[in-house]
Amino acid sequence: MPLDLLTLSAALLTGLLGSLHCIAMCGGIATGLSAAAARPGLGSAFALNGGRVLGYTLAGTIVGAFGGGLLTLSRSDSLASALRLAMGAVLVLAAIRIMWPARLGFVTRAAGGFWRLIRPLQARLVPTSGALRPWVLGLFWGWLPCGLSTTLLAAAWLEASALHGGLLMLAFGLGTMATMVPLTFSGARLAGLLQRRRWRAAGASLIALAGAVTMAGPWLAGQPAIHAVLTALGCRSV
Repeated sequence: MPLDLLTLSAALLTGLLGSLHCIAMCGGIATGLSAAAARPGLGSAFALNGGRVLGYTLAGTIVGAFGGGLLTLSRSDSLASALRLAMGAVLVLAAIRIMWPARLGFVTRAAGGFWRLIRPLQARLVPTSGALRPWVLGLFWGWLPCGLSTTLLAAAWLEASALHGGLLMLAFGLGTMATMVPLTFSGARLAGLLQRRRWRAAGASLIALAGAVTMAGPWLAGQPAIHAVLTALGCRSV
């Protein structure tokens, strides 16, 4: 399924608006990892968060490849339409999580089982020192159970492409960077702005709208009058 600019933008916006949730869930982790760095500072903060985004991208690439394998084996047009419908539903789910982070906790619990499987690898693979240490620490940080990132991983799987799944999670991760690198002035200002409910509500509405348009894609494809609008939104698959 082609990666629409609409979907990619929704993933970026989800990361940006969901970063307040990231502060609540991962603020202590970010502070602890940064304090434990050999040279705490802005460079270390970017390395840790860069590693986290790489973790998201790698996870998206893996699950996207699995989804692509499923689609290739089935060779079904109806399955491709079903995947698009499910993709839109996942974006709506992401919008709900942004507005009400405490809801839908089962998503985080599902990710917890996977983390217990890979956690032993952290002690063996993370370097004890050197420039790579914060990047590898950040990579494992990106695989910690998180309801919002797990929700976007479901979208990456539904992309049914390793490349597109990786790009989707990369967009989500980049969206979180402005707030999750708290040593920058812009990050602090943005966090204060996003605390206002009307901004969160407006952003969540845009994400939900993107999900609704994505779900309606197969029907919209039969409406030539709006093809120009869909093309402007980047919806190449319709």
